[in-house]
Amino acid sequence: MNRDLNTDPSFEFQKPFTIASQANSRLLRLARTMSTTSAPLSSSGVAPWRPLFLSHISKMPSPEFVFSSLHPSPSKDSPVPYLPRARYCVFRGMWAELPENKHNTAPQNERIYESDLLTITTDVRMEKVPEIFASSPGHGNVSQSQGSGGGGPVEAVFWVKDVMTQWRIRGEAFIVGRDIEGEGDESSGVRTVKSEVGERMRAVKEEGREAWSWAKELTAHFGNLSPGMRGSFKNPPPGTPVGISLPDKRRHPVLEKVRFYVASYSRLCFPNASSM
Repeated sequence: MNRDLNTDPSFEFQKPFTIASQANSRLLRLARTMSTTSAPLSSSGVAPWRPLFLSHISKMPSPEFVFSSLHPSPSKDSPVPYLPRARYCVFRGMWAELPENKHNTAPQNERIYESDLLTITTDVRMEKVPEIFASSPGHGNVSQSQGSGGGGPVEAVFWVKDVMTQWRIRGEAFIVGRDIEGEGDESSGVRTVKSEVGERMRAVKEEGREAWSWAKELTAHFGNLSPGMRGSFKNPPPGTPVGISLPDKRRHPVLEKVRFYVASYSRLCFPNASSM
């Protein structure tokens, strides 16, 4: 079976993908967000594909999938402005619904929200991050990709062998960086992420909403990674030749996590999932 949320008439959606990050981590998310933690309750209901999707994903030994983005063409003379790029990623759960991990000692938000936004993590130095900015409507540059923002089109493909089903999810990816909360004026990227992602977060209870923190959620996601995965963020920049020693400052980059979430537009060619 091949489930495509864009073409399967039995599914209707709400909207896109997103991304996020923290002190030394960055998250990648997908969907429409809430502008503040005190925003009104989301009017969007649970996506019709969610129960079946999560049921299928629970059958995978490791929830790995192919994540595709658009890379700017290396030459301005190229007949096409973007080239496809794909890599394997690990599904980290739905945004605002951190999977329980008894080894995670990081401060965590109380379970106040739920969403239909798929989440992944990635080193901010990976090319997928600037790609998500560059292919967005605002055509962000590399310097902007160090913070929150994005909005470029992406696609995820899961193959669940036990049920012989393929899920394809399309949408817009947003980065939630370590600038998501802090002192001073919010950047346009932070405002966009909070609007796009927060709008697709459904409050499951009223009490505690004002205490919910974006920064705490990002820190908790980083804490949910295995020690080996967290340590990988200290590795040399991707693509560095093996055997080349680097100064300490190059070996300890700011860690970033990227999360991506998916929602979808009803009948629009954005987020889609289908299982056939």
